[in-house]
Amino acid sequence: MSDDGTEARILAAAQRSSDRVDAGAETEQRYARPDADRLSERMLEAVRRGSTGATEAAFFDLDKTVIARSSTLAMGRTFFRDGLLSSSMVLKTLYAQAVYQLVGADHERMEQARHAALELTRGWEADRVRRLVRETMEEVIAPLVYQEALDLIAEHRRARRDVWIVSSSGEEIVEPFAEYLGVRNVIATRSGLDDQGRYDGTLEFYAYAGAKATAIRQVAEVRGYDLTRCFAYSDSITDLPMLSVVGHPTVANPDRELRAAAVAMGWEAREFHSPVRLRDRLPDAPGPRGQLVAGLVGAVAIGAMVWRLSTRR
Repeated sequence: MSDDGTEARILAAAQRSSDRVDAGAETEQRYARPDADRLSERMLEAVRRGSTGATEAAFFDLDKTVIARSSTLAMGRTFFRDGLLSSSMVLKTLYAQAVYQLVGADHERMEQARHAALELTRGWEADRVRRLVRETMEEVIAPLVYQEALDLIAEHRRARRDVWIVSSSGEEIVEPFAEYLGVRNVIATRSGLDDQGRYDGTLEFYAYAGAKATAIRQVAEVRGYDLTRCFAYSDSITDLPMLSVVGHPTVANPDRELRAAAVAMGWEAREFHSPVRLRDRLPDAPGPRGQLVAGLVGAVAIGAMVWRLSTRR
């Protein structure tokens, strides 16, 4: 295919993404606060306090880039065990997880997931969710970490760059996991809370698509990063803005549209194949508090079912 043809494909994909964003405008107005596309001054003050003096940083998407599946969906079994989810909702979570693995995430699926999550979690206590994530971190998510991602994180640390996890998942999930990795810096979705510390069905910040790029620019200004010397890694076309904002973008396990964009723009592409138990890489990590074998087996079984159905079409 000619360069002109490749460019046309990328422009067409961008237009389709724009159309989907316009279609989701009504949902955006209902479920997000007006300034949910950028970090608030309060959030930026915390970023400022954590400055290390580094002038370069590496920004990693989380799901299917650092870990092998969705961090939010992986917590479904934990929330069921603690009584936050019904058994039917766990089955729906496992099904969604299987679909995510097979076909990835585009704007429409992300918008649907956000809508469902805000409705489902309305009234949950944020501190309770954070506690559950910390208690089950190793058994639920840690075995899914890509060795290649851990090696890259270590490489950037040796180069004295700040490392960031940038994820559309909630900060109650992303922050404990980042801490477990030894990563101090996080950009994640922040839900609105009522006076009792319960989710109120709104978002203070939605770390998705262009908002990720906006947040990275805000962070760079506060920390003094030279974005032309910074790095970013992601698997999804929805993170094209995040990748475009740095001087050294890399696509990792890219979906079809992002792979085409990487080829057109001359970006590096990597494939991560080796999920490892984080405890094997970090011997001092706390031990597990039980196994979720039944949930994992269920996810595999549902994934196989979805695969069979999709191949019949």
